[in-house]
Amino acid sequence: MPERPPIKLLLVEDDEEFRTSAAECMSHQGCCVEQAANGQEALHLFDSHDFDVAVVDLSLPGISGLELLQRLKERNLETEVIILTGQATVEIAVLAMKCGAYDYIRKPCALTELALRISSAAERSRMQRENARLKLQLERQRSSIPMIGESAPLKRVFRFIERVGPTDTAVLIEGESGTGKELVARALQQLSPRSKKPFVTINSAALPDELVESELFGHVKGAFTGADSTQPGLFEVADGGTLFIDEIGELPLSLQPKLLRILEDGSFRRVGSYQERWVDVRLIAATNRKLQKEVAAGRFREDLYYRINVVSVALPPLRELEGDMPVLVRHFLEDGWEIDPDVQLVLEKYHWPGNIRQLSNVLQRAMVLADDRIVKLGDLPAELLDSCGIDAESQSEADCPVTETHVFQSLDALQRAQIESVLKRLNGNKSWAARTLGIHRRKLYRLLERYGIE
Repeated sequence: MPERPPIKLLLVEDDEEFRTSAAECMSHQGCCVEQAANGQEALHLFDSHDFDVAVVDLSLPGISGLELLQRLKERNLETEVIILTGQATVEIAVLAMKCGAYDYIRKPCALTELALRISSAAERSRMQRENARLKLQLERQRSSIPMIGESAPLKRVFRFIERVGPTDTAVLIEGESGTGKELVARALQQLSPRSKKPFVTINSAALPDELVESELFGHVKGAFTGADSTQPGLFEVADGGTLFIDEIGELPLSLQPKLLRILEDGSFRRVGSYQERWVDVRLIAATNRKLQKEVAAGRFREDLYYRINVVSVALPPLRELEGDMPVLVRHFLEDGWEIDPDVQLVLEKYHWPGNIRQLSNVLQRAMVLADDRIVKLGDLPAELLDSCGIDAESQSEADCPVTETHVFQSLDALQRAQIESVLKRLNGNKSWAARTLGIHRRKLYRLLERYGIE
């Protein structure tokens, strides 16, 4: 185990004799010691040094010990401060603690006792620095995860990823098609100790049953017609890393015992071979089926279900992500593109059977068809317009009025409700409401006047 680095200590004391003695003693204890005779010198040293602990005399010339303590804490330093005082009253102790002091000690004091207090304070300082480092690392990792949204269901998914990602546990991801199951699997991989190792994917539903076994476990030359050479399987490719099996509910029942075995002890055989092989792989599986029903129907092994379902997460469909639509639209639209408010209302009302994947495709299509880098109703697929009672053919005319026909009466009601909801959520802040709705503030004021919204 590597030795801990020495404690970086600052002694701020105007009594030169005591300061020198304390510095000599702490140096013998293995500390790296700097000295300051007053608060101003101490602040200059903090500009160029990083200290674990500062021992500060309460009665300093110029800047007092309490004032120095407050200035240090205002800098959000992880340095722990021990106050030295010759007047150790309860009031002084409470005041020092309120200002952020780690501890206080009365003078004259034994240097051995001071050394113990410094060691304890340094341990806390290191813990705070480590916590800050881990928090920053987590924020960086989280920011690299391409998942967008602020709704409560998505926040629950984010918390699940943060807790389970750093483990080596098998995970089952459930949810409708297009909800982002592979994104969650990649996020779990990024937070895991295997993040630098391979992340390999396979979609069970995309392959014929007779090829799935070969893809997963590999085969030797001559194992079947067309096997002209020996090929490793995806488990071998993912050795040390993560294998993501999408649509695991489609896995052939005959192949499930072999998958169960490799998950239990890491052993398997290539197709056509008797040689035993071993791998170390974390499995993340996904399905849009209800596997418990598949187990009850005899189409999925119960023991395999419990083996892959150590922990599970259900991804919410897009229609349940209340308030996330404007954020998702901005994410999928290219820079410089805008969206008509009526389009936003249609997107909010549609039920999205294909979920986020379908939303992405709809907006990509709209940007291909749109003029002037503004997505309008006529750029949306007919099924979206039909769901809101809008005549899709009437939207093919570029100058078709949007709000002056009876077709849009339901849209007017939706638009008013959307504006009122956003304003309520943002406590009436019109600037933020306009941004959230994706419209200019002047446009919002016109809509407020039009609908008589206070």
